[in-house]
Amino acid sequence: MEVKVAKKTYRMNREEYQGLLKVASEQVPKGIYAVEKGNYAELRCDHCTSVTQIKTLTRQFRSQGFKVYANGR
Repeated sequence: MEVKVAKKTYRMNREEYQGLLKVASEQVPKGIYAVEKGNYAELRCDHCTSVTQIKTLTRQFRSQGFKVYANGR
């Protein structure tokens, strides 16, 4: 699986990716911390100020076919 972190892309297995997701979820208390599609994932740091903003961003990514990981909903 390919995982994009900032500007770099890494190859890792699912177990390593799940560990990375756990760390990323702790860093973003309210917002989107990752999106995933097939064998591609991207760690993000989208801090949101309201639940409405989180839902809007989530809908945008889901309409593009991504699975969205977010906190604060």
